[in-house]
Parts: sequence; structure tokens; C-alpha cells
Amino acid sequence: MITVLKNAKVVDPAHGKDGVVQDIYIRDGRIVARPAANEKIDEVFDLNGKIVMAGAIDMHSHIGGGKVNIARMLLPEYQEMRRMQEPEAHICGPNCSHHATPNTTDTGMRYIEMGYTAAFEPAVLAVNARQAHMEMGDTPMIDKGGYAMLGNDDYLLRLLSQNADQKTINDYVAWTLHATQTIGIKVVNPGGISAFKFNERRQDLDQLHSYYNITPRRILQALSRAVNEVGIAKPLHVHCNNLGVAGNFQTTLDTMGASDGLPMHLTHIQFHSYGTEGDKKFSSAAANIAEAVNKNKHITVDVGQILFGQTVTASGDNMMQHLNAKVANPKKSVIMDIECDAGCGVVPFKYRDQNYVNALQWAIGLEVFLSVDDPWRIFLTTDHPNGAPFTSYPHLIRLLMDKTFRNDAFDKLNLDAQAMSNLKALEREYSLYEIAIMTRAAPAKLIGLRDRGHLGEGAAADITVYTEQADKEAMFAKPDLVFKDGQLVVKEGKVVKVVWGATHTVKPAFDLGIERDIKQYFDRYHTMQMHNFKISNDQIAEDGRNHVINHTQG
Repeated sequence: MITVLKNAKVVDPAHGKDGVVQDIYIRDGRIVARPAANEKIDEVFDLNGKIVMAGAIDMHSHIGGGKVNIARMLLPEYQEMRRMQEPEAHICGPNCSHHATPNTTDTGMRYIEMGYTAAFEPAVLAVNARQAHMEMGDTPMIDKGGYAMLGNDDYLLRLLSQNADQKTINDYVAWTLHATQTIGIKVVNPGGISAFKFNERRQDLDQLHSYYNITPRRILQALSRAVNEVGIAKPLHVHCNNLGVAGNFQTTLDTMGASDGLPMHLTHIQFHSYGTEGDKKFSSAAANIAEAVNKNKHITVDVGQILFGQTVTASGDNMMQHLNAKVANPKKSVIMDIECDAGCGVVPFKYRDQNYVNALQWAIGLEVFLSVDDPWRIFLTTDHPNGAPFTSYPHLIRLLMDKTFRNDAFDKLNLDAQAMSNLKALEREYSLYEIAIMTRAAPAKLIGLRDRGHLGEGAAADITVYTEQADKEAMFAKPDLVFKDGQLVVKEGKVVKVVWGATHTVKPAFDLGIERDIKQYFDRYHTMQMHNFKISNDQIAEDGRNHVINHTQG
């Protein structure tokens, strides 16, 4: 079957196209060259100059794993409130309410309705990876993938404290990617989650761990080198030390040098861009951070923008979540651990525009967005649900594209926060082309999805069609059409067909001999056996809804 999208106004940065009017042909779920004259065209959509982009990719969104389920269970009153207001919401029609942590079905529906065709869980705790895959596998409409968390697990910290050679560390990293069926490696507060268990309450980049006698810098050096040497595309995904702490921008700047020039991605950087100026000893260091990102070409960042309203913070960083629990809203939280390999902190939170810190956080994120020069190295995220639910992306896009709208919002903030921000002095407005880079082409390139994020021949036919509007929030909230793998799944903002996406992984080579040592470790220290830890392709696809795509280079 051949489908043609006629007269598409294509915005495809991967191929340098900015408003090029052309026809797009789809066959067997892929974009193909113009068929021969004698081939039958089965379906025609005349788009009459509508904006056409590849499906959007959320490269950092907490959609699966233990933390997300805990967040859902911690706030049953919001789930119940939604059902009372919309009795059919639990069935998940296209008009479901936007809870901060929607269930798996709602998550897929809300993403595809906005034109997103893939989302990546950034914190798959290796020992809990099976649960994460079960949740992601139950999420319809979109492709999924995850980054496995290392850097606070006892096995790696033992290797580093014993001065294991880099090859051994590389083999362990590659084995972890295989075992967990993930596509990248994440480190959260390197060493800090572990240090919290030894009664430390803060872990700076060059502070020795009281038990393992290694520093966070050493962890970052070893993991960034391992990720680079095993040959995966996705750079090490780093949640820096001292998240949310006034003055933490210096830790962030120092972290940029911790990989010795190897590619490294710093996530939700808004939460790591704080100074100590002013009477309240909390200020914006966005200019310092943006200057450093512009200078250090090996660094990429996503922002983790906060937006005002009720949400829930969910992080493996139990060191910081233990601190944040005192400001929980509502007043409840969960701080826990799984097999002593990482942490889990879930704290409800409500961001307010009249709160000085919250208002300045909002401004800091936008300052970073508008001050980093290269849209290929900065990514649109809210660290869902930590800064805001992912359903707020259209609003965030309008803030970036519309200076008048942004300034009007700024004028409603806490006055002291306004005085500490230079946001109104920033004239930049993002273009459609830059939005397409930041939400399509750049995430695909960063993660290593060579057949996603673009509209070239051979690409998966994940395509979003918009009517261009002055109100960019309205435009990006409700695409006209969305195609997933060539199938029309959304029409006029409503799901018209339910499909199931793929799970994206990498499987680099490693020395199988490392399994002998890992098995001995499991037998001695863990409550589960190594063979139960490892996840096979068949287990991900066993219900027939999902399949695994391996993006290993070479």
C-alpha cells in the first residue's frame, strides 16, 4: 500500500528543509522515494501547505519504573478527582484529564495526541528494569526506551574502589545494557545516593565517599569513558551532584570537565543553575551555565523547565528528595531503596508563581533556553513530572516562540523574582525550524535513532501534520494528523486507531567472562538470581504488542 501526503510544507532540519513544499510517500511504514508512474497510489492526503514534521521525541520523561507507580499511588485523591470530574476518564478517551502521572494508557494517548511518537524513560534502575519494561510495554501509541542507572550501584563502586581496569568497567556497562534492554546509561548524583546510606547529606564532585573512598568525578570519568568505548551513540546522561542547592552552578560547571572532553549530557540543567546572590541567597546563574554550554561543544543539555501548578517530583536522588520532603505539597512523601543499588524519592509539589524560588526557577529555565546558541545541543523537557507534566509542552513551546506572551507571563511573577532575572532583556524567539531541531532531529541524533526524527527516504513514517497558527500553544497541542509507522492514528486531535510502538535498545559487545564474577556477586549479595535480572527480547514482546529494535552501531 502506498500513501502520499501531497503539498506538505516540510520542516525537516536533518535534511536542511525549512518550509519546502513537497510530496511525501509512504510504503510499508517507511518513507520512500516517488513511486514509478505505473504504481498505484492507494491513499492521498492533500495537505495544502500544512506544516509537516517528523514525530516528536521526548528524550527524558519518567514514564515507567517503580517511582512512577509510587507517585500514582501516593496521590489517589487526584486520580479520584479526575474520575469524578470526567466519569469516563478511566476508560481513556481522547479527552482524559492531564494528571501529573497519568497511567500507562493515558500516557501513550496524551503523547500521540500532541504529535509525539517516542519517549525515553531516563532512570531505569537495573534491578527494577523488568517492572519498567512492563509499564512501558503497556503504553500504547509510542516507541519507548530507557537509560539504565549506574554510578551508585555497589558492584560498580566496588570495581572503582579496587582500581579495576577500564576494560572490566566497559564490560560491566555493556553487560548492563544487554541485561536491562536499555539504550543508554544514566548516573544520578554520582556517588551521592550511595553516600546518603552512610549518613552523608551532601556529596560534592571531588568529595571522597566515606566507604568506597572514591569521588563523583572518578565515577563520571569511568562511566563516560565506558559509554564512549563500548560504542553507543547516547552520551552518558548525568544528573549532577547538588541538585536544587543554592550555589550549585559551580558544581555544574566543574562537572562539564569531568568527562575529559568526551561527550556528556547534563540533564534537567535548570535545577543545577542556581547562584547565591541577593538578600535571599538564591539567584539565577543561567548566564554562567549557558556561556559554558556554548563554549564546551562536548556538552549537551536538556532544561527540565518548571511550570506552575500541581505535580509530583520522582527521582532516584533520595539524598535530595529526603531534603525536599519537608516542603512536600500535599504533606506526604516516599523515600526508599531497592536492593541497595540506588534510591527512590517521591515528593508531591506545587509550583507557585508568587513564590520567590519557584518564580525564579521558571525564569532560569527560560533564560537557559534562550541563551544557549545551538538548538542541536539543548532539548525541550520538563523532566516529567518533576518540573511539570509532559502535557504542558505546547505551553512551553509558546513561551519560547512568543516574546510578548513570555513577557506577559513574567509580569505576573513574584516581584522579587522579577528583579533577580534578566529574562525580559532576552529578545530571542525560537523558530519552527529550531523547535523541530530541539524536539525531533536533535533527540534522534543524540540517542542514535538513525531512522527517526527526520523525513528522509528510509525513515520510519512517524509524521505529524499541523495547521500553522499564531498561537503556537494551540498549534502544538492539537495536530491535524499524526501517522505512526505509516498508519493514521490521530485526526483533528483525536486518536482514531490504537497501535503499539517498539522498544529501542543497544547491545554492544562485551567479554562474556564477566558474567562469572557478576553471578558470584548476585549469589552472595542479592535476593534475586542473575538469570532473573536479565530481560530477553521475547519477554518484552511476549504479548505480541511490542518488538525490540537494536540500534547498536556497526
